[in-house]
Amino acid sequence: MSNKLEHGRESYRRRAWEEAYQSLSDADRASPLGVEDLELLATAAYLSGRDPEFLTLVERLHHGHLEAGDPEKAARNAFWLGMNLLFQGEPGRANGWFARARRLVDGRDCVEHGYLLLPVAEGQLAGGDAEAAHASAAGAVELAERHGDADLIACARHVQGRALLRRERVQEGLALLDEAMLPVVAGELSPIMTGLIYCSVIEACQQVYALARACEWTAALAGWCERQPEMVAFTGACLVHRAEVMQLRGDWPDAMAEARRACERAPPGAEAQPPAAAVYRIAELHRLRGEYADADEAYRQASRLGWEPQPGLALLRMGQERLDAACAGIRRVLGAATGPLARARQLPAFVEIMLAADELPEARAAAAELADIARVLGAAVLEAQAAQARGAVELAGGDARAALGPLRRAFEGWQQAEAPYEAARVRVLSGRACLALEDEEGGRLELEAARSVFERLGAAPDLERIDRLEAAGSPPRPHGLTRRELEVLRLIAAGNTNKAAAAELSLSERTIDRHLSNIFTKLDVSSRAAATAYAYRHGLV
Repeated sequence: MSNKLEHGRESYRRRAWEEAYQSLSDADRASPLGVEDLELLATAAYLSGRDPEFLTLVERLHHGHLEAGDPEKAARNAFWLGMNLLFQGEPGRANGWFARARRLVDGRDCVEHGYLLLPVAEGQLAGGDAEAAHASAAGAVELAERHGDADLIACARHVQGRALLRRERVQEGLALLDEAMLPVVAGELSPIMTGLIYCSVIEACQQVYALARACEWTAALAGWCERQPEMVAFTGACLVHRAEVMQLRGDWPDAMAEARRACERAPPGAEAQPPAAAVYRIAELHRLRGEYADADEAYRQASRLGWEPQPGLALLRMGQERLDAACAGIRRVLGAATGPLARARQLPAFVEIMLAADELPEARAAAAELADIARVLGAAVLEAQAAQARGAVELAGGDARAALGPLRRAFEGWQQAEAPYEAARVRVLSGRACLALEDEEGGRLELEAARSVFERLGAAPDLERIDRLEAAGSPPRPHGLTRRELEVLRLIAAGNTNKAAAAELSLSERTIDRHLSNIFTKLDVSSRAAATAYAYRHGLV
């Protein structure tokens, strides 16, 4: 036995996928591998990000099993070839391999019939027939249990769970996904099936707003990936999921770093083609921080990569005060959305943009639809979004008192979801409602609490909206500075550095820089010394 072959096997056992691929490839070049070692090489190729090599190796395995008189294993290889080609958007070749696999096992009592039900179920799901997909997956489960195939049991159950989610039987569907994840987290499945189920279950949980589960499984996926540092497959998806969780939890710098890492995680020898989901996440973070030019370019790049840039792009246009473009974009995507889950992803932004455009009837109808979907699905996050939308609509309609109840429920929902940015946005609405009811102290407290969150996050557009609200409700100031800008000016005039001023006010240095830029513009000065002189001359310190 060659040293390369033994080293490749040992590397495979350690899940050192790149090392295993190189050693087994060397051994294969020296002397063609038998089917067992060739299967190890194919798995290492897949997990080290070499999809073309994986297809070539599995095709060799297929022919090797045929020559050995093992049509069932040859059919299993044909199944994996078909699935991988489906993932790559080549349905014609994929269906050819599925047809060959069915012919090979026709009349045989074997588990491969169950595997071949998986692409059938996926096609039925894609076609909108969730009931048929559930039945197909149930047939796969029956075959898997009869033959004792753990990979197929877990995969087919997770397809059943997704089918139930599509039928709006959310709790039953989530229960099946949870059951499918048990052998995944226990390390009982093959490496490729483990990664596929991780990613699919996390995506399914996100689609029905089961964010606590999505966060839990994302943490588990991250741990699995970190234990295999040479793995390329699945790590990009893991980083995107982590970025989404971090953004929700208010860790925006870390979210941006993870999304950028996902873009840099390219397979060996491949042209850099970042994941579209990661690029969209980068665009969202730029938009939230007020970096509109960077956000615009990232949304365009995500679109070029095949990702729908809405609702983020419409919200960007709203922030740029291009309301005609914002309305056109969000109306177009909502009009094309079919099914409650697809519409729920667009409705919160639709309500916000319609309110900004003074289209109250459309906003009210959309808020009511969102509330109906939330009641059916019973997802806490969706209920928070629906309550926030209703509160915003009542406030815009002039009934501040009616707005406070739903806004309180929305705030509690976002707090439970550990989503500080969303909770702070609700506090702005609550502050506006308090001010409309002449509760100036309550309104000021809500706005101050929201401001502290936005300053920590670096949410510049939200800070500017608070500045405008406070300016509208305060006596005119000749200098035009907000309360926070006055605090910054006084610290700078006293000789503090930006770093010291940031520490004193519990802000970031970046936020201090932004305040100073605003101060210079409003006072029509160009330096700290000139701003200090202005402050002393006008009795601001």
